[in-house]
Amino acid sequence: MMVRQTYLVGKDSMLRPYQSPEISWEDRQLFDQLVPFDHWLRKAEQLIDFQTLRLLIEPFYSKDTGAPGVEPVILIKLALIMFHDNLSDGQAWDRVKTDLSYRWFLGMGRNDHLPDRTVMNKFRARLGSEGFQALFHAVLEQARGHGLVRDRLRIKDATHIVANIAVAAGLSLIAQARNRLLSAAEPFDSETVAGERIQIEAVRQRTAKDSADVRLSARVDHLRDILAWADQLPTPENAEENHRWQSLVKAREIARKVLNGHDDPAQPDKVRSVSDPDARRGRHGEFYDGYMLDVMIDADSELFTAINVLPASGNESADTLTLVDQETSAHCNQIEAISIDGAGFDGPMLRQLQDPEGRNVKAFVPSRESSSTSFAPEDFQLSGDGSHVTCPAGKASEYRQRDEKRTASVFRFAKEDCDACPLKAQCHTKSQKFGRSVQKSDYAAEHAQVKERAKTQEYASIKKEHPAVERKLGHLMNRHSGRRARYRGRTRVLSQYFMIALTANVNRMIKLLAPELKVRTLS
Repeated sequence: MMVRQTYLVGKDSMLRPYQSPEISWEDRQLFDQLVPFDHWLRKAEQLIDFQTLRLLIEPFYSKDTGAPGVEPVILIKLALIMFHDNLSDGQAWDRVKTDLSYRWFLGMGRNDHLPDRTVMNKFRARLGSEGFQALFHAVLEQARGHGLVRDRLRIKDATHIVANIAVAAGLSLIAQARNRLLSAAEPFDSETVAGERIQIEAVRQRTAKDSADVRLSARVDHLRDILAWADQLPTPENAEENHRWQSLVKAREIARKVLNGHDDPAQPDKVRSVSDPDARRGRHGEFYDGYMLDVMIDADSELFTAINVLPASGNESADTLTLVDQETSAHCNQIEAISIDGAGFDGPMLRQLQDPEGRNVKAFVPSRESSSTSFAPEDFQLSGDGSHVTCPAGKASEYRQRDEKRTASVFRFAKEDCDACPLKAQCHTKSQKFGRSVQKSDYAAEHAQVKERAKTQEYASIKKEHPAVERKLGHLMNRHSGRRARYRGRTRVLSQYFMIALTANVNRMIKLLAPELKVRTLS
């Protein structure tokens, strides 16, 4: 049997024309005997058009320069195997040596060998999150071709991802930022960097017997000095293409963020780790450091239709627009409605989402009904010019103030009017120093709309469908080990979850189309 030659994917790898796997008659017989006909890989091979996926990622390769790269169909299939069976690169390479089902799926005979496993690192870097997003939507488009995806209803939810980091704090975080900055600056001024490293030891010895606060302050001051010096380094002419300079730019940015977090401990966007500067602190029941996975599924097929990864402190509500735009731009479809949990009770997002001249998607969100028996803000009538509100007793407010943070106006009534009001018992639950205050959101109309919609029978039916997205998220977290990020950096983590969701979609497609699949033999 002829052993096919393989190549590593280099920076400028050239993509050769596709060649079908060359499998000997003996290997075909072996595969037909030992790879079960109902194996999921046989079904995936029948169901997914990998040639279409190959065409999709051709632009990520050079047309006519560089050494020939590894066949991308093999790498796509390897990625699918890895995320389906929760394997690392090394584990996948070891399994391919002995697992006949893997070898059959990859088109490898007994005497064929995979290239060095570093090829997957280069493949992931080549595609980036953009390439894996394209693969995800290409598989979803194939599901549409089978009639599985409808546009009746999308269900959105989010969950937490723990970052692949050991969280440093205080002295350690400052030291990490300092060391990274010095290493990045060394190619541009090695002499000064050597001096600063001597200064590190001098600071350590000088403050060895001081309190932790004093030691931290000394190291913060030293990092400020290093950053001020690094900011003055002359920019090279080829700055955009100079990878060393770009590493320095990134190191300066991280150092600046670390210092800002030290100066403002209450800052919500503080860097948690130099090794993964995109990770943030968030809360999902308990506090954690990492990211937020935001997903949207088709209620009818339970296929994932859009995926995004945000820092743990990200705006889940606003990301609804990102998910909708991601799907509709990829498939040119019109989503009719979307069900969101309580995070969707957000006026600015609802206005943009439901705009008839824009996205025009009907939103279903749980109502936030107050348990108070007193008059609610909705019971106060806003004047046409927005200058005042009128209470149920017919009195007009006397004072108006803007609250830009809450995008609302606050109206206050005169205390003497409230004290003499026959409806006071229904308005004030206890004595107050001032008259009644009422806050009117700029998005009161959007809030009122979803509140009324939440009372309908249509929402009652949709509410029963909403738990499907929680089951699907649980599937990603438990079946595909999605609770913890494999990689570091938001774009790399996003690539990971596009592949996890793609794998989950392939499994779902196999289940939905199982009666139609006819598994072929190779002999």
